[in-house]
Parts: sequence; C-alpha cells; structure tokens
Amino acid sequence: MTRPIIQLQDVQKYFGDYHALRGINAEIAEGEFFSLLGPSGCGKTTLLRVIAGFEDVSAGRVLIDGKPMEGVPANRRPTNMVFQSYAIFPHLSVAGNVGFGLRRAGLTADEMGRRVDEALEMVGLAGFGRRAAHALSGGQRQRVALARALILKPRVLLLDEPLSALDKKLREQMQVELIKLQRQVGITFILVTHDQEEALVMSDRIAVMFDGEIAQMDDPEILYRRPKSRRVADFIGVMNFLPAEVLSETGDRIEIEVAGLGRAEISADQAPRGGGGQAPSVGFRPETLTILYEGQQANHREARAVVEEVVYYGDMTYYDVRLQGTEKPVRLSMRNVFGREVLPIGTETRIAWSPGALVLFR
Repeated sequence: MTRPIIQLQDVQKYFGDYHALRGINAEIAEGEFFSLLGPSGCGKTTLLRVIAGFEDVSAGRVLIDGKPMEGVPANRRPTNMVFQSYAIFPHLSVAGNVGFGLRRAGLTADEMGRRVDEALEMVGLAGFGRRAAHALSGGQRQRVALARALILKPRVLLLDEPLSALDKKLREQMQVELIKLQRQVGITFILVTHDQEEALVMSDRIAVMFDGEIAQMDDPEILYRRPKSRRVADFIGVMNFLPAEVLSETGDRIEIEVAGLGRAEISADQAPRGGGGQAPSVGFRPETLTILYEGQQANHREARAVVEEVVYYGDMTYYDVRLQGTEKPVRLSMRNVFGREVLPIGTETRIAWSPGALVLFR
C-alpha cells in the first residue's frame, strides 16, 4: 500500500450512552477507492462524518496527510463531501452550483469560469453551465454535486451513498463513471454504501462494519472468497451454509465431513478463526456448484441433488437444490449458454463441487 492519506487510531464515538464507533483502526492509502460497507446503523456514515469533521471523536485520533485533525473544523480539512441528497441549489444555474464554493477564493470572473468549465468537463457535463439546476435529471444532479466537490481540489472526496436515489440501470452506469473519474483525478475516494455489489464493483478495498466495528477489511476478491466470519460471509452476496464436522487437523490440512457433500480435505487458510464458538459449518458461493448434464464428468467431486426451485434471469439461472441428507436447499447458479437446458423443478441431477471452494466457520 502507498503511504496513508487517512489514519484512524482507536476512534471512539458516543452519542450519549450510545456507543456508535468502537475502536476503529484503519489506514486509507493516497489515491485509493475505499468503501465503508455495512447495514443501516452500523456506524459507516458516522465514521465518514468524523473524517469530514462534522462530528468530533469521543476518543482516539484522526490524521489526514499525517496531521492530527483534533480541533480542525470541516471547512479547514483537505476533504469534501458529496451528500446522499446532492444538496443542489434549485435557484442557481449549473455553473452557479459548481462554482459556489469558490465565491470566497478571490478569483477573477474569468478564472472562476475556467475552473467551472474544467470541473464540468471532468464529470461529462461540458456545455451545461447555463442550464437551470431544477431542469436536470437525477444522474446529472449527481454529476453536478461531484463537480462542486472536485472544483475545490480536495485531497480526499467523501461520498455518502451518492447513488442510492438513482434507478438500477443509471446507478450501474454511474458506478463505472465514478471509477473512471477517480482514476482520472487520482485522489482518494471514500464511499459509504449498504449495497454489497456496488462496493465490490467500485472499490480497491472494503471495510465491512457491524455494530460500530470493522469486522473485516480486505480487497473485494478476498472479502468475497475468503470471508473471516460467518457474519461477513452472510452479508456479502449469497453464501450457502451446510453443517460440518472437523475430523482431524494435521499441519496446515483439515479433514472435514460436510452434510450432503461428504468428506473433504481443506487447507488451514480456508478455516478462519474467531467464529465465537459456533457449531462448525462450511460456506460456499452459488457459482462454485455446477450441474452436470448427461455425459459430463466432475473435475473434483460430485453429489446427488433434486431441483426444488428455478429462477430464470436471462443470462443466469439460479437453482435451489436439495442435497441428499440435508434439511435445507442450497443455491447454485448456471450461466445460460446457447443449447444448455434449464432444468425443471423435481429433476434429479448430479452436482459438481470442489473442496477448494469451501470456507470452514467454527
């Protein structure tokens, strides 16, 4: 990781008796796209506001670019925030909104106009300066809010669920545009979101938060494939769980018996510690199971199953299948390539799986 632009050292935050942030420790690198992900009420927006200076810490320290932020107000920090509501001024033009923060900078009209035009071009709104703000679409308002934040040239841009008000298709388009914009400007972006898919798509690293604490902080692939706890695994995407029994542990190898799948040997890095003494179970993602059609052979292992539910999504079909000897079905996903049959409910089939896809929680 390059040098940190943000350092959070045992950050605590109380609202009366409510303990909102419980000892947050993290470093966010210069130029990184970093996401705070978690359910409502987990503390992610509070943490963002602490970084911005809108909330004081109850204990601990926030450092930005190596400088302690204790007593430094929000308008003196090298950060800027894009709010969920965008906070666009409807009585101003697009240029008036974007240049609002420069009013006290002592710039000439020509210099201000040049800076506004640069910011609008950066977010794909060149030529929109004279348009009335109230005449913009949701996606255009979001870009105006971004331009208004970026025109002040912050070291860190803070994004508080900026895409949540957009429809699905526009939100997906803006995710890609935000990634490109962050690479173009090269500054640190810190995104707050409750959308797991959004965080996985956009981030260099993600901090998953529960109850005011960081449960896991990793890059998206590690977070998805090797979650460190069942709670994280259950929150990120879809994860199947089956009861398991640990038969033996030798060196870095663990032998387990998995309901519906049978015996398997896994490596120690597939068995994170810190499960809180829960009964052993294994987790695996839907795409790690594969239906074997007639004539196909499994590369690793196979199991017998019955199709209990079918959900067709066009490019993908999701099946809920009941493995032999299990109480609940598990979900698997199959891409709908040309000529591949979509199996009806009640079909008895064979399922291919690999021990390398399993994560043991205990």
